[in-house]
Amino acid sequence: MAETPEPHRTVHTMGTVFSLTTRGRPTPAVRAAFDAAERLLHHTDRVFSPFRPDSAISLLARGGTVPGAWRAEVDEVLGLCARAEARSGGAFTVGYGSGLDPSGLVKGWAVERAAGLLRDAGATDVCVNGGGDIQLHGGPWRVGIAHPLLPGKVAAVVTSPAGPLAVATSGTAERGCHIVDPRTGAPPVGAPASLTVVCASLTEADTLATAAYAKGVEAQGWLATLADVSAFAVATDGTTWATGGLAGTSPTKPV
Repeated sequence: MAETPEPHRTVHTMGTVFSLTTRGRPTPAVRAAFDAAERLLHHTDRVFSPFRPDSAISLLARGGTVPGAWRAEVDEVLGLCARAEARSGGAFTVGYGSGLDPSGLVKGWAVERAAGLLRDAGATDVCVNGGGDIQLHGGPWRVGIAHPLLPGKVAAVVTSPAGPLAVATSGTAERGCHIVDPRTGAPPVGAPASLTVVCASLTEADTLATAAYAKGVEAQGWLATLADVSAFAVATDGTTWATGGLAGTSPTKPV
């Protein structure tokens, strides 16, 4: 009997759901990459979760030492976080009080790595979705941006004729008000209901979406200065704004 094609995999970890999708009948190498990507996602939770007392992040927060086998990836992630903090002028940070939480970067970083495993194994069309944040390769793909004020509706559509392309959204629709401006310790002033960032890398898109949302009224002007980055936002009154390649996007005009 021929093997059943496995172009899709669902993984539950990091407190959310990840979906991994390729097109076409997968080769043995791509099937193995699905397994490797699933292991990677669980491993990322094991190393970086601030809710696991034995994770590297929890060990560091208590002044402990990171196991040698994890040191390189922990250094990579914390280095990326430091660069994101500097780039955003402190609107993105991994330090809250005495805690340490790289969640604003590490999920996108893990999704991007998982998508890379599938691509490197020979899958030409790859979509990895981690809790609504997406890394694409190949194409064409169409990604709907959920409307934060109209459940079940799509605010706009991002099209990708050929990846890599990443789409990350921050806002209050799914989890309520959970992002604060680290510079003030308070919810951001003038923040939209949702803010979506589009660029090539989900590691970058994830941090930019978080930082821009935290900047509140400063978000649009800041994002407009960033090369190769586009953004789309729905304000709390239902109006929209966009930057870069998404400029002119509206709820009734998909792009």
